[in-house]
Amino acid sequence: IAATQPSTDWHLKENAREHHTSKFSSEELIVRRGQAFTITFNGAERPEQNLIFIAETGPKPSKATKTLATFDISSTASKEGWSAVVQSSSSSSVSISISSPHNAVIGRYRLSVQSGSSSPQSLGTFVLLFNPWSSGDDVFMPNTAECEEYVLEEFGIIFAGNKNHISSFGWNFGQFQGDILNICLAIMDRSLYYRQDPITDVSHRHDPRYLGRVLSAMVNANDDQGVVLGNWSGKYEGGKNPTSWTGSGEILQSWKKSGFKPVKYGQCWVFAAVLTTVLRCLGIPTRTITNFSSAHDADGNLRVDEFYDADGNHLERGADSVWNFHVWNESWFIRNDLGPSYSGWQVLDATPQEESGGIYQCGPASRHAIKEGEVELDYDGPFVFAEVNADCMYWNYDSATGKKTLIFSKSTEIGASISTKAVGRDARVDVTRDYKYEEGSAKEREIFKKARKKLGLEDKFDPTAPKQEEVEQKPDISGKFKVAGSLEVGKDLNLLLVLENLQSDAKTVNVNMTAWSTLYTRRRVNQIWKDSLSVTLAPKEEKQFPIKIKYPEYQQQLTTDKTIQVTALCHVKDGIQVLVKRNITLDNPAIDIQVLGEAKVNKEVVVEVAFTNPINEEVKDCVLQVEGSDLLQGILELRIPPLKASEKSSTKFKLIPSEAGPKHLLVNFFCDKFADIKTFKMVNVIN
Repeated sequence: IAATQPSTDWHLKENAREHHTSKFSSEELIVRRGQAFTITFNGAERPEQNLIFIAETGPKPSKATKTLATFDISSTASKEGWSAVVQSSSSSSVSISISSPHNAVIGRYRLSVQSGSSSPQSLGTFVLLFNPWSSGDDVFMPNTAECEEYVLEEFGIIFAGNKNHISSFGWNFGQFQGDILNICLAIMDRSLYYRQDPITDVSHRHDPRYLGRVLSAMVNANDDQGVVLGNWSGKYEGGKNPTSWTGSGEILQSWKKSGFKPVKYGQCWVFAAVLTTVLRCLGIPTRTITNFSSAHDADGNLRVDEFYDADGNHLERGADSVWNFHVWNESWFIRNDLGPSYSGWQVLDATPQEESGGIYQCGPASRHAIKEGEVELDYDGPFVFAEVNADCMYWNYDSATGKKTLIFSKSTEIGASISTKAVGRDARVDVTRDYKYEEGSAKEREIFKKARKKLGLEDKFDPTAPKQEEVEQKPDISGKFKVAGSLEVGKDLNLLLVLENLQSDAKTVNVNMTAWSTLYTRRRVNQIWKDSLSVTLAPKEEKQFPIKIKYPEYQQQLTTDKTIQVTALCHVKDGIQVLVKRNITLDNPAIDIQVLGEAKVNKEVVVEVAFTNPINEEVKDCVLQVEGSDLLQGILELRIPPLKASEKSSTKFKLIPSEAGPKHLLVNFFCDKFADIKTFKMVNVIN
């Protein structure tokens, strides 16, 4: 090779097309492992003359840690290691096809070439990613439509609300935008694992199981100054309200811009969405999963205890809790450590709830192992199993005496309507059956007992076995809250308390009722309303009691999660107490998006967003935020004048789409009376 620096043609377009990396906007070669890519460089006089290539990654590359490979020209690509095959050569340049092994470490590589005894010449750098399209890769996904969705799709739908009333919102994962790949590589280099032992950490980066666990720790700020700082207080000064984000790009960019200071603030869906972005970017098929009535079992006994006072107020006692919903991730890879039946979808959870191995990380837990109650298998089986299966115990707690009395227990409460976005469509798919056998079936109870036994919870000193005060008596009455009318912010809330006497003699009941605004984690924030009533129910009689909570009563108290918990604690004379409760999630008013005309690549198109103020007073401080990968750069923010009662606003803005195909526009509208009214629209961009 001549003394001049060889100039390299990385064949960016062709290689990207072959490697499913065309969506990255980079001047650097980005390829997937276990697959050949072609480069051409000049300055080689006779390529057959013992060219040697050197590919290296990480701070101290070595063959022992598989972070350094040296390979010469061969006649065919190697199945095992790195290899180089001459495609064509002329007097001044040579084209080489380079292949990496299926289990290569992923990350940024430096590539150089050496001829004979001269010193190596740098050809430049390239980035190597996981390859779900390749059958030898640990993340291989045989269904290409699933590869498209779980690796290449930049838009997602996250499900929220509660199990009686599932809502959803769009999210812009944006894994191919701008500098996101570099930020994802930086995240790996800032983990505790890397800081403690960079050489070993980099050598493990061939393994999706290892990286999934490391990144579940890095996406939350606990322990390691990771990406997002969690906040479940209901007060978000000094940062952004978690409900206001619409995509991961802004979060990851902010983290980098601030010199890697945690971004304020996140809640579960934010952690899950950011982890989806990072893993899809690196090539690991990943999706978000929402579990409704999700248990947070802090003490590992597969039971969640909730406490109420005599007035029916939900007390903050004990570390256990049940969230209206919780969002985590599933990533797709094989589990060589557990065996073939445990491969496939693996649960990862980046929300900092409990420590695992001394830091806030969770998973990967094989979904199959969770379904079969095999909670002892790595990693964090008991916690994930409890999230979807724990039994609920409801207690009356007397703070004066410290006495607790079991009101009732329920084994079918936790883990409902487990949801994810459909492949290739904007729809919900229910995956509950992939996590557990049918609720209430003999098989489901058998698996629950098996899990308890594996956790050593079945011996005769079982602290969770029913004690005297825990023996359930049969209640004399039953009760439920029914919704009458619409559940919308800005409207009065109309409910019915339905009480039924189950006995053949009359019963006198004193009912204490409360309504609190809560976070989606059911943490109480403000009391909205309280009332009590006395009633005598004739034998087998059912009575309905209408409850009206007016908008002005709850407007100031409502959190941005728009959730209200209503409880009625029924004290039956000479009988046991009955607890009636319901978690209500209110809907925001609607907002409408219209695309005026055809959306074409590199041509302006006008979009109109309309909103009608549904309440009897003016709304002000109105802001419209818009984002969408390949439709506009970054986030567009528009200020909107105040709207009088029932007034309609119409806002127009222009987009210039940069790529053809189905793209999604995400809109978030907020003002002084309404927080984060979100919607999305699919825009079909043509060439």
